[in-house]
Amino acid sequence: MKLVKKFLTGMTLAATASLSVQAQTVTLDVLYCYPSFARFHEPLATEYMKKNPNVKIQFRAPSASYDEGHQVILRSAVTNQLPDVYYAGFHLLGEMARTLEKRNQITDLSSFIKGEPANFATSNFAPRMMSLSQVDGKQYGMAFNASSPIMYFNTDLVRKAGGDPKNMPTNWNDLITLAGKINAQNKEINGMSYDVHAWPDDWLFQGLIYQQGGKLVEPGTKKAGFNNEVGLNALKTARRFVTDGKMQLVDWDQSRQQFGAGKTGILFSTPAHLKIVTDMVGGKFEWGTARFPLDNKTQGGVPTGGNAVVMLAKDPAKQKAAWDFIKFVTSPEAQKIVVEMTGYLPTNQRALGADYLAPFYDKNPNFRTATTQIDKSLPWGGYPGGQSVRIWRAQRDVVAAVMRGEKTPEAALPELIKATEGLME
Repeated sequence: MKLVKKFLTGMTLAATASLSVQAQTVTLDVLYCYPSFARFHEPLATEYMKKNPNVKIQFRAPSASYDEGHQVILRSAVTNQLPDVYYAGFHLLGEMARTLEKRNQITDLSSFIKGEPANFATSNFAPRMMSLSQVDGKQYGMAFNASSPIMYFNTDLVRKAGGDPKNMPTNWNDLITLAGKINAQNKEINGMSYDVHAWPDDWLFQGLIYQQGGKLVEPGTKKAGFNNEVGLNALKTARRFVTDGKMQLVDWDQSRQQFGAGKTGILFSTPAHLKIVTDMVGGKFEWGTARFPLDNKTQGGVPTGGNAVVMLAKDPAKQKAAWDFIKFVTSPEAQKIVVEMTGYLPTNQRALGADYLAPFYDKNPNFRTATTQIDKSLPWGGYPGGQSVRIWRAQRDVVAAVMRGEKTPEAALPELIKATEGLME
């Protein structure tokens, strides 16, 4: 009898211990980029934790940009202090994944996807969206934010300059000409802003290459794909923004503020700023959005900005929680929240439906524009060699010098190519 009691007591203690382990809180260490993005990361985390009280989302101090976040991850990999979940800029995902894979510090999500219902991927994500997070055939992330550059315009200023707000220019020469006319109406108004000279990454620069049908890198080589008329035209166009389009060279945040104050006719930026611009403008003036101009209508495209959420956790319990969190932030419910707070493209195709974003787009047509150029979306590429961040910083110095008139496009192109290919080596 004593033996039975002892056995039952042992079973009770074991069961209690098992329940205690199951009830333990799993803390996920999460890093994202851009401090302003707290406006949607924080509420998403709060909503997730309400539904999953045994998981705690703990954010690290956000990195200032995708490029800065990339450097943080590479340093953390060396000290083995990586976060459990990270939001990686698309253009740096390949470089990061290949580096971490060698150290067994990143997880291919394919096995987790296979554990879901058979139609999980196809019902939620378009193949193009899934491919944005694939590296060397492996699914290293899930697209969380997606964007392509769009045009913001002050309707009143466009009309005064003789333009048609319902038919904004679809090529760069006409766009720059219109911007010049806007400034001619009032010299205190900037005709346009295309802040490639100050942008924290090369997204807008790639836009100037891709819209011509150009390539970033020659396939299978470490040679720039724009060492030709495409690269020269990109530099010439950037200079014309200033000389003919009457663009003022200021910081990109200040540029957005000037548009919101009615001091700029045409602004090129990310749809992630739509909610910010909407709040800045208020009812001061009428404004709209339009597609990114393409000089090459058949082969031209736009770079897909944004980020993929990746799993860096190695502990099985954390991996399980991380996958559940990744599924949540890429769900149609979460994507609806992000889009309405920002203007980003939804990465989950179900989010476009009547139960989610369709009514919002009907009421807010400026937010719909980016969705109309999905067919022109191209990957936001990186460079081989692991130096993409340094390459853009070197390129930006050259582009900025051209825009300031310190170098001619013809003289600057060889310097641009040398800086690019030298760092690829």
